[in-house]
Amino acid sequence: MKKIGLISDTHSHLDEKVFGYFEEVDEIWHAGDIGDLTVANRLAEFKPFRAVWGNIDDAKARTQYPENDRFTCEGLDVWITHIGGYPGRYDRRVREEIKVNPPGLFICGHSHILKVMPDKNLGLLHMNPGAAGVHGFHKIRTMLRFTIQNGKVEQAEVIELGLRGKTK
Repeated sequence: MKKIGLISDTHSHLDEKVFGYFEEVDEIWHAGDIGDLTVANRLAEFKPFRAVWGNIDDAKARTQYPENDRFTCEGLDVWITHIGGYPGRYDRRVREEIKVNPPGLFICGHSHILKVMPDKNLGLLHMNPGAAGVHGFHKIRTMLRFTIQNGKVEQAEVIELGLRGKTK
């Protein structure tokens, strides 16, 4: 069993509350648009960390992190990318691969809209943690926490960090 903290779209902002919410997780996953790599470095110093780069990330981030990360965690095939779409509206960049070889868990960021939804046609779970940063159109800063056990996502929780404009 692994406890995962999922965050995205920090855009160079890391709320100190993240460390309290992710105290009990085993790993932190970042679904892109990290911004300043200080954010990634602080998270990586805190817990085992993996990330993908997003469309606002610079060449340094693109050298350090992949565009797509596909791996197995506790028996679950996981695919993380930044721009991926969602069930019924996958981005053309991933559409064919996801149809031919769907993961059990497909994670993306980019939209700043928190979504956790099954794709019944492909038999996968889609997750987007929303945006944890202060830049964008979202009103509430969000992230997710969940457990993976025996190839399944369990105990998924939405974490609200507060209004986009307020960091305290």
